[in-house]
Amino acid sequence: MSSKTTGLRQWRQRFNALFQDHEIFVRTHGHVRFLRVSAVWQKRVALIAGLVLLVWAGATLAILVNQLLTADERAAVAQQQAAAAAGEARIAKYRDRVAETAADLEERQALLESVAETHFGIDPSAVPAAAATKADGETTAPLKTSAIDPNLPPEAQILARLEARQEAFSARLLAAVRDRVTKAETAVAALGLNPDALIRNAAAGRGGPFIPYRGRMGKAKALGPNFAALDGALFRMEVLERTLVAVPSGNPADVLMMSSGFGYRSDPFTGAGAMHAGLDFRGPIGTPILAAAPGRVSFVGTKSGYGNVVEVDHGQGIMTRYAHLSGFTAKVGTQVTAGQQIAKMGSTGRSTGSHLHFEVRLNGEAVNPRRFLEAKADVLEVKDDARQRVGSVAAARGAR
Repeated sequence: MSSKTTGLRQWRQRFNALFQDHEIFVRTHGHVRFLRVSAVWQKRVALIAGLVLLVWAGATLAILVNQLLTADERAAVAQQQAAAAAGEARIAKYRDRVAETAADLEERQALLESVAETHFGIDPSAVPAAAATKADGETTAPLKTSAIDPNLPPEAQILARLEARQEAFSARLLAAVRDRVTKAETAVAALGLNPDALIRNAAAGRGGPFIPYRGRMGKAKALGPNFAALDGALFRMEVLERTLVAVPSGNPADVLMMSSGFGYRSDPFTGAGAMHAGLDFRGPIGTPILAAAPGRVSFVGTKSGYGNVVEVDHGQGIMTRYAHLSGFTAKVGTQVTAGQQIAKMGSTGRSTGSHLHFEVRLNGEAVNPRRFLEAKADVLEVKDDARQRVGSVAAARGAR
């Protein structure tokens, strides 16, 4: 016999030795029974158990192999799903961005058109939009703007054209505003006033909580250079032109005789040197006293040395005072126009005879009224133009 056969016989003997016939005795209530478990039956059960274990191991192995083989596929699917989710997020963000940009551009365009129509009478429809094509029909390159990315899809170029039109329109408005500012600065300087000081004084009266500008969609957009500069230019124009309107250039009394000027003089009672803070106009008692500029009557009564007094607040820090009056024809709070009667000439207070003492005060300090009353024609022309603009703005606001 070969060693191989001998080895198999030994293994068979060892296997058979594992399975022996067994008799199990069971005693119940005095009765004895026994159960016989044969070796053949044990071998059959062991064989079945081994087959089940083998099937389970094969199935487990197959599952592990399948997982190893499909891991790369699952990773690829996960990457595709992540890429799809990121793409959807980008699309949603893009749509929101386009909607926000459109809303803010439309809002700013409406503001520009309102400024143009209200302040200058410019018809917004007369401002040409940016051309979409060249003269030969060739499509222009995408417009590079400050509000949107020029690399966005074609539909976003609609917004680019709107912004280009807006920038062109704001540039035209800015030029018009700066032209008016130049004229107003020249006129104000001719009246002996400092334009920069007026602007600083007006700017000192502003304030409030900081609330960033946000469009209707909730995100602030970058302003174009012309649009950003327009706000400052409009503020400067508003201050200077309203100052011109407030300047008292109308004669406060229809008389020819001016009996005393502004500045140093000999006091009529003591003869000592004194400061005269206004102009004196001599005339009969009861001569109508007229408002030198439009404004609101802020005081009616008596003041020491002045006698009966009427004061008119013209805005922009300018106030006129009319003194030594014999009577009043206006009440506190009355809105008056230039040339409207507010009082009557008299000789009350520290006075030597019937006359009007007329003062102009700028931010509380007396200034020489003569430079306002004797303004040249070109200054008065700018003032009249400013009065028409300011009046049209007030009328437009009132209509709202």
